[in-house]
Amino acid sequence: MATIKIKQVRSINGCKEDQRRTVRALGLHRINDTREITDNEGVRGMIFKVKHLVEIVEE
Repeated sequence: MATIKIKQVRSINGCKEDQRRTVRALGLHRINDTREITDNEGVRGMIFKVKHLVEIVEE
């Protein structure tokens, strides 16, 4: 299965509660935290929802 690496680049302070929960569900806890997770439609939708807080890391 393909994986995607994401990195939290902005703080969740001041964000809506559902966006906070989405970032946490992606496994990110603080700025510069990086996770490698499986790439599927559900994860892509979560990333789109918080695209202003995370970035996709190109290797």
